[in-house]
Amino acid sequence: MSTLDQILDKALLGERITFDECVTLLESDEIEKMGEVANQLMLRRHPEPITTFVVGRNVNYTNICDVYCRFCAFYRAPGSNEGYVLSNETILNKIQETIDVGGTEILMQGGTNPNLPFSYYTDLLREIKQHFPDITMHSFSPAEIQKMKDVSEGLSLDEVIRQLHEAGLDSLPGGGAEILDDRTRRKISRLKGSWTDWMDVMKSAHRHGMNTTATMVYGFGETAEERALHLLRIRDAQDECLANGYDSKGFLAFICWPFQPDNTNMKKVEKSKPEEYLKMVAVSRIMLDNIDNFQSSWVTMGPDIGKQSLSYGCNDFGSTMIEENVVSAAGTTHKVNIELILQLIRESGKIPAQRDTKYNTIKMYDDHEHAAKDFVMQN
Repeated sequence: MSTLDQILDKALLGERITFDECVTLLESDEIEKMGEVANQLMLRRHPEPITTFVVGRNVNYTNICDVYCRFCAFYRAPGSNEGYVLSNETILNKIQETIDVGGTEILMQGGTNPNLPFSYYTDLLREIKQHFPDITMHSFSPAEIQKMKDVSEGLSLDEVIRQLHEAGLDSLPGGGAEILDDRTRRKISRLKGSWTDWMDVMKSAHRHGMNTTATMVYGFGETAEERALHLLRIRDAQDECLANGYDSKGFLAFICWPFQPDNTNMKKVEKSKPEEYLKMVAVSRIMLDNIDNFQSSWVTMGPDIGKQSLSYGCNDFGSTMIEENVVSAAGTTHKVNIELILQLIRESGKIPAQRDTKYNTIKMYDDHEHAAKDFVMQN
């Protein structure tokens, strides 16, 4: 029996994979074998033949940023003619449009804008919740929250997060993790802060009863050891949250995707192959034994790989993207690509279900399947 087989057998027995064993998996090219084990581990947590998704919208409230990440094609430097901050009215309209198509989640993210005071964020959250008390604000990356701390005139990180939560911030997305190791971070984003800056925000959110998600963007030229360290640090933080009995469940989901070099200052970096993505999904599911949900990055990887990822450890298709179409005389038409998501999930042999940010099922799409409805009634 090979070392790889021994590690996979160990995972199937419910034993923890070590750092060195994770490196061995990451260096292996036996992707299908790892995918099969990851799929079995996923099915133990999610035995029902269901793949979930959330109807949400990205609202990029500002593109002004003073971190200057080499891999980012979105930001504009302070003072740029192309920089913007959306008006509160525009943001509220975007949220209304989301609710109108059955959306439940707003992923509001932008740059680290040094011109916005901390009160901008708390006032905006209060206004949003005043108009839309039931919308889930799954918003602001750790880098943005660290910037809020910087401009808050002396507030601690815990106090910043407490005030944001009180104002209406419900949960935190895991954006900006990239690789949780400072060698790579210094290379790609020198001003963004250390991996502990990212983790400190997440741990504070957990202490204040907020759920979060964890992410990984790979393919910057990092080593297998650095990828393994990233996964280990997330697992350790989740252990800490669960052991302390916080109101939070910690990281509700893990999402990984490869770096996209086009239109960035890192165009020479070779694009990661689809097989590498499937391996990363599988190894992450095997390593992160204390996180329930793994999202497919099908928008990044394409529909075919997205479907495959559902048999490599993923149980969720992430968030829909709301498209703004041609404005007609009758007003603006807004579409959600739910139909495509339903089609892809069904083609993979699963039953689609809409969920909320906390992974509670809202709606089953089982018009030609009754197994899911029976499952829900029995449970």
